[in-house]
Amino acid sequence: MSFPPVVDGHNDTLLRLHGIDDPVATFTRGTEEMHIDRPRAREAGLGVGFFATFVSGGDDHELRWTDDGYEFRVPDALDHDDARATTYRMLELLHRLAAEIEDFRVVRSLDDFDACLESGDLGAVAHIEGAEGVAPDCANLDFLYAAGVRSIGPVWSRPNAFGAGVPTKYPSSPDVGGGLTDAGRDLVRACEERGIVIDCAHLTEAGFWDVAETIGAPLVASHTGAHALSPHSRNLTDEQIDAVADSNGVVGIGFLETVLSDEPNPEATATMADLVDHIEYVADRAGSSHVVLGSDFDGARIPDDVGDVTGLPDVLAALRERGFSEDDVAKVAHENWRRVLAETW
Repeated sequence: MSFPPVVDGHNDTLLRLHGIDDPVATFTRGTEEMHIDRPRAREAGLGVGFFATFVSGGDDHELRWTDDGYEFRVPDALDHDDARATTYRMLELLHRLAAEIEDFRVVRSLDDFDACLESGDLGAVAHIEGAEGVAPDCANLDFLYAAGVRSIGPVWSRPNAFGAGVPTKYPSSPDVGGGLTDAGRDLVRACEERGIVIDCAHLTEAGFWDVAETIGAPLVASHTGAHALSPHSRNLTDEQIDAVADSNGVVGIGFLETVLSDEPNPEATATMADLVDHIEYVADRAGSSHVVLGSDFDGARIPDDVGDVTGLPDVLAALRERGFSEDDVAKVAHENWRRVLAETW
């Protein structure tokens, strides 16, 4: 059974590779310690992935139990200089991979994107998850663009100069804090001017609406879920899903067990069926043109029956079994991402 090539909207593979001995060789030959490597990506038909730079900060993510669920302590803000240095090193690693692996390339344009889907090369869209490495006045944004950055999430789940991140909390609405700062709005506008995707995945609901009011580009939330199925703070409400669809954007369904499951336990497990439930929910509400995949491979626990990147064809097969047409499967796999990038880049 054949499947269309897949575009995956979020992974943390650079974070896993960063700091280990010989990361290029590890990625090239493959390792069972990660969700993505070159051999398994080729086997899975992964055409393009959004490769995130992320500065962990060494946070302990203290768990707090609540009366009806749980929450994690909001991590402290990071020092910009330290975050910038780490961001640059991770971008350097991405370019090393592209320089030393023949069928791996950094995707800077729609032509690059199309070429990867047609050739079988693995394309990497450089993404910044949490913009602590971006200067508060955007002074290094042109440099980052020149380095290939084509997608930025202004915040992760901690505050920075650009806004408040949504904390991890269950049950909870995403309306759990402030929105964008003035610098955050300036960043969003500067990204739109340059053709850089703004990713709302870790924004509070207030921040999401700030983005929606600031730009005319399609809205993107790369790795999230449907709040109606799992009342997790990271998941989008019906109103947010509607706004994404109205903007001609996309909701990327993450494979994270914690956002897929409807249980008051941070160690709760989820299944392929739960993942497909979230995809189907967004498709039923907003249309199949507005839902995509955003795995969070190498950054989260994912369902055992997905496993790793080689589970992507199984996800597409499960969509077929749910009644998705071949056209709809192709939309979820890569066509919706292409439309959004064509409108944004």
